[in-house]
Amino acid sequence: MALAVWLHNGDPAQPSTAGAAAALRQALLRAAVHVQAQPQDGGYGIVVFAQADAALLERLRALAASACVLAVGCEPLSPATMWRVLQAGACDVLLWADAQACGAQVLARLQRWHAVQALLASPAVSGLLVGDSPCWRALLRGVVEVAAFTTSSVLITGETGTGKDLIAQAIHRLSGLAGELTVLDCSTLAPELAGSEFFGHERGAFTGAVQARDGAFALADGGLLFLDEVGELPLAMQAQLLRVIQEQKYKRLGSNTWQPSRFRLVCATNRELEAEVARGGFRADLYYRIAAWRCRTPPLRERRSDILALASHFLRQLAAGRDYALDPALRDYLLARDYPGNVRELRQTVARIWHRHCGPAPITLGAIPPDERPAGEPPWPDAQFMAAIRHALDRGQSLGRIGQAAADAAIRLALEQEDGNNQRAALRLGVTDRALQLRRKAQADSAKTSPDAPGAASSHPG
Repeated sequence: MALAVWLHNGDPAQPSTAGAAAALRQALLRAAVHVQAQPQDGGYGIVVFAQADAALLERLRALAASACVLAVGCEPLSPATMWRVLQAGACDVLLWADAQACGAQVLARLQRWHAVQALLASPAVSGLLVGDSPCWRALLRGVVEVAAFTTSSVLITGETGTGKDLIAQAIHRLSGLAGELTVLDCSTLAPELAGSEFFGHERGAFTGAVQARDGAFALADGGLLFLDEVGELPLAMQAQLLRVIQEQKYKRLGSNTWQPSRFRLVCATNRELEAEVARGGFRADLYYRIAAWRCRTPPLRERRSDILALASHFLRQLAAGRDYALDPALRDYLLARDYPGNVRELRQTVARIWHRHCGPAPITLGAIPPDERPAGEPPWPDAQFMAAIRHALDRGQSLGRIGQAAADAAIRLALEQEDGNNQRAALRLGVTDRALQLRRKAQADSAKTSPDAPGAASSHPG
């Protein structure tokens, strides 16, 4: 599939941007990239600009809601300005030098983004890691890049039930390794057997060793070793693990023979390992070895827009691939309730509802177990909304500014969820298409005159 990109001149009155845009277009065409004149929903885009004023940032925010956007500055930019452009939604910021140099940089980034997007859409990722919330999309892009384009060790942090094991599976699938995924749960290791679980043992190495056995290092050779709950390892075992990572060889218990083992290492923990290092509970040298790249799996409360997609995914698994619709009231119930156990608790909730349901779709409120039913209609505004208002009041924001910011955020989120489609976003917001267009124009006009207008400094992950 040919690589396509749209090219937008953010400052058409500036000679520098007009010349840069024309030269960049020619460079991309010579590289067989299809260049479109107008911004499109989805895909990849380039915004060429001279000044990063409020109007440009607002425009960039709107474009980045539904596309990977590369910003190219044609005039000198301060580091602070470059950060503002990045925070407005750009995936990267380049400074214009000349057509050849900048064209090569742009092409390299477009090719990488295209490769990452193809992997994100592949069954290795889309069939395993479900969700489209901004924080989840940002996480997946990082996971794909580090898994497919590096051999770095990875440390996955996050609360229990957030899918750390699934991230490890995805890294194994994308790494192109010939070997298997070997999983070892460090929280279940008995101290007297931990050495055998890692190193394996020879027959007679200790009481009960009636035959030789491979350990995790042997099983993971040529593949990926996933150490779950690595923060539970005792210090003595940490030192032995560090030596194997450094020397890429080990000895079975009861053996004097060194065995080679080359593996990619992925670790997970729900502990704050930096704090453990500070208090002496985790070795600093091992920490920096296993945390060459870090990712944090967000709790479900930070990606609530993924709840229904996850519920549908779990239902398909339970129903042998068939789709089952949810009654609107049941959808509202799933969205309104809390999930202290995160995605794992949501999966268990959906399973209980599924097993109580009978007959064709839709699944209705009666399938909710009686002891899990709310006393009344789920309240709204809910606790999360009230916490956000309380935080705004604590920061001294006025009623008018809070209301304006809430409305602007609702518009921005609706457009994100509807991939920038104004008509669908208006339907979701309960307003007319025309009313939403006018509201967005008013936002842009306000941003031109006031850089501090609500929403002017919000960020959008690339």
